[in-house]
Amino acid sequence: MSFFNKVLASVGIGAAKVDTILPKGSYVIGEKINGVVEIKGGNVEQPIDEIYLSLLTQYTKKSDDKEYVQTAVIAKYRVSEKHIIAPNEKKEIPFSIALPLSAPLSQGKTRVWIQTGLDIKNAIDPTDKDFIEVLPLPVMKAVISSVQELGFRTREIECQEAPRYLRGVQSFVQEFEFVPVSGAYRGKLDELEIVFVVKSESEVDLYLQIDRKARGLGGFLSEALEMDERNVKVTVSQADLSSMTRKLDEVIRRYS
Repeated sequence: MSFFNKVLASVGIGAAKVDTILPKGSYVIGEKINGVVEIKGGNVEQPIDEIYLSLLTQYTKKSDDKEYVQTAVIAKYRVSEKHIIAPNEKKEIPFSIALPLSAPLSQGKTRVWIQTGLDIKNAIDPTDKDFIEVLPLPVMKAVISSVQELGFRTREIECQEAPRYLRGVQSFVQEFEFVPVSGAYRGKLDELEIVFVVKSESEVDLYLQIDRKARGLGGFLSEALEMDERNVKVTVSQADLSSMTRKLDEVIRRYS
């Protein structure tokens, strides 16, 4: 019976189970995530080589005019090393990890989750999946609010494969796409795209793509050749909170 149980456990039947308990569901970028990994033994004793947490999301990758959805590992953490879990034994392993500065916000199509895994030799590794809400830093929040004050509405937010100039830093970026619906930029711009690259909890690089509206034949030719887009990098910080709308307005106006 013992050997038969071991065979079943190796394919996941009657094996150890894992569950991650989080005290809350929402976290600001850079915040500590404290929790507990609960392990419950199965029908047989099993050696656990490693307990790990992976922070994951998905992004769109284009290849040969087709789009593919890729899963990205934002960060991976080792919670504990070797353990022996006895039949029906319960263990609780506390952990504390920092939500990385590169984590995308839980907005638009973006979902972020923590996957907990037990590394068990010669067996299917048990896993657990917990979705979390990633909230913006005050600087990021101010940028989004300011863009809306300038008459832009959010059209789409999604994670895409990182452009060449950022690919060495991370495999994907979260792109915020805005369209002007009122104010000075309505009829002047087609859209405004923003990518946040967080340098610290108080400083963020903004990569702006300012897409000017086509005017006349020359404008349509420029648009067809994608010459109507201006790419601008701007650094904003905690010191800009009170003047964020004015600062962004100056940059967008200069390159419109």
